[in-house]
Amino acid sequence: IQKEKFHKSQHWGYCNNVAMLLGEDKPGIGGEPLPGQKLKPEYSVFPKGMGSDAPAWVAFDKQVLSFDAYFEEEVPDKNQELYRIRHCKIYFYLEDDTIQVTEPQVKNSGIPQGTLVRRHRIPLPPPHEDQFYTIHNFNINIEVILYGRRYKIIDCDQFTKNFLRKMGVRLNPPADRPDDPYTRMRQQILESMNPLRPYERIDTLKQFLEHDGEVLRFFCVWDDPESMFHDPRELVLRYYLSDDTIDVKEIIPVNSGRDTVPLFLRRDKLPKYAPTGLYQPGTITNRTVLNVFGKLVGNKGRYILDNRKTGAVHQEFYRDSDLKIGAVINVWGRKIILCDCDEFTKRYYRTKYGIEDFTPVTYKAPPPPKPEKTFPPYTGFGSEEDSLCSCMGLLLKRPKKDLKKFMEKDRNGMESNILRFLAKLVTDSPIDKDRKFIISYFLSDDTISVFEQAERNTGILGGKFLERGRIKEPGQELFKSEPSKYFKAQDLFVGARVCFHGHNFLLVDADEYTLKYMEKHANEFPKADIGIVFKKLKDKAEPHSREIRQVFAASDPAHSKVMEYEPFRNLIASITDGAFSEHEIMTLARYYRVREEYEMDIHFLLAVAQEQLKKNSFDSFEQLSAVFEYNDREKRGVLPHEKCRTICKSFKFPLADDDLQDLLTVFEDDHKQVEYKKFVDRLNWRKNQISAFQTIKVNKNEDDSCGQRPSLPVKGIKYLCLLDDLFGKEE
Repeated sequence: IQKEKFHKSQHWGYCNNVAMLLGEDKPGIGGEPLPGQKLKPEYSVFPKGMGSDAPAWVAFDKQVLSFDAYFEEEVPDKNQELYRIRHCKIYFYLEDDTIQVTEPQVKNSGIPQGTLVRRHRIPLPPPHEDQFYTIHNFNINIEVILYGRRYKIIDCDQFTKNFLRKMGVRLNPPADRPDDPYTRMRQQILESMNPLRPYERIDTLKQFLEHDGEVLRFFCVWDDPESMFHDPRELVLRYYLSDDTIDVKEIIPVNSGRDTVPLFLRRDKLPKYAPTGLYQPGTITNRTVLNVFGKLVGNKGRYILDNRKTGAVHQEFYRDSDLKIGAVINVWGRKIILCDCDEFTKRYYRTKYGIEDFTPVTYKAPPPPKPEKTFPPYTGFGSEEDSLCSCMGLLLKRPKKDLKKFMEKDRNGMESNILRFLAKLVTDSPIDKDRKFIISYFLSDDTISVFEQAERNTGILGGKFLERGRIKEPGQELFKSEPSKYFKAQDLFVGARVCFHGHNFLLVDADEYTLKYMEKHANEFPKADIGIVFKKLKDKAEPHSREIRQVFAASDPAHSKVMEYEPFRNLIASITDGAFSEHEIMTLARYYRVREEYEMDIHFLLAVAQEQLKKNSFDSFEQLSAVFEYNDREKRGVLPHEKCRTICKSFKFPLADDDLQDLLTVFEDDHKQVEYKKFVDRLNWRKNQISAFQTIKVNKNEDDSCGQRPSLPVKGIKYLCLLDDLFGKEE
């Protein structure tokens, strides 16, 4: 046979007049078939233009054809059956033409079932064993032979039918599914059997799976008659829907004198109280047994199971339908009233039984109002918070600090979270009038410190005027029970008058950071909220719109549409009759100011950058310079802006992106190329350290008596925009 197969697949040919043994399937030049040669496809051939151009293992990934089939198996060693019908599934995988045959498990069959043929390519039966099964070998109501076993395909799923129709296969009608005769005979025997002792199956699995974890909770009360004072006992009754069991837990008040127990009633089915009393143990059973002969035959009894349950005692148990608000249930002789329930229980009864009335039952008087806690007055020793903590408990504890506020408002980089104001004393003394103070408000802990600036030839040294701490508002009683009020950040603004320990200060100026912070957090500072200030001005000025336009036009004879701060301040003050504070006028002026481009302070910018690098312990300047030189292929000493920014980011430069962009812009040449050597040298805080400082400048020639600000907040104000917003555009 092997020799015959060899001759079928081989033939003799000539190449360069030399006889050679050639394969039958070997094509000609260029892969074209020879005359009269028919090539056999190795895999399934799909029509052109059907689906995507992707290969089959991509286009048909996870797509399987499923066929229902069966085969007959001879049983030579049993008289009860001569053959056996075994049903199976044939899976054809489109991606690689592999086939798998599986048999579903049959209970008590005694046959090893599961995978009959593992997934692989299966060859055709002889004489075509050199080929493999493809999609064209499958159809309904045909037989296929897999390794000598004949399978009859009777049907397939809908996907398989649709796919075969698209392939042009004409589907045969489905065949009948034959039954196994031996299995049918066994089923008839089982159905005809009537057991002498039938087993009563009580299946509660469905109820458990549907309602596992669902519990109805009722709040109950039991008036204990044996109690000395007949005080009500509060209970919580829980009904478990998974198995219809009930448990009861008692709510024991504090200092009640009763022992704490886990449960008032353990979890079990709760029977309804019978009129005749409780049943004896053994009276209620699941089955009834009858003694047929008694003791007549050899003093031995004969027992059978009573299917009729003659004389059986039936006991009723509490169900969910018996529980509702206001109902009285009997818990082993104790009358318990259901007073209220939780939201899940209300939703359950509303859905299942349509109950809408869940009015709770009042079983006790409302608790008396708690007496107001009063504290003794402050003694004068220590701080008020420390003295108040000694009244809270026997164990003394230090006052709690607002750590969250401290972490949010503590100094972080360039955010100091300190509001600084320039102030002067409100006094008639000619010596004290010229004294200048810097008031610092620390937002992290609401403390205030006062520093006096030193002035030459005044005889006053200057320095720390008031130690940092919280300052009480004036006019409060010292020894009182209520906590004192302290100065807050909202109490400080330009133009405000404050009294610190008997010293009256007038705030006449603020630094740029303070003004920006207050405008950024306008919801906390009404004086810096442009919305509130604008509405207040509009209410005052709207009745006199024409006169106000004429006054502003007279103040701008050059028609430049821009006004300086001083005449603008005087006009707003006259319009509002002094109702506007200095800070509100500043907020208005800063909002409508002429925004001019300013020249960047390179010295200060480098100082801030060095400080940030020093805090983060960044000193890899030599490595940074080496990377710059490596990327400079032409050795010109300059690199593009974005390239330098990328290199700095790769070193995890501890600078904000905006600050890094400004620094790189400073060292650009005329062609927008960054001189990286100067950039690295100026940032090197170890070799070229720069110190940064800020001061509030004070104009010494100001007239303090007129109350003018020492410096102008803005240079020019676009008053026409203000008038248009107030009264609308003039035609």
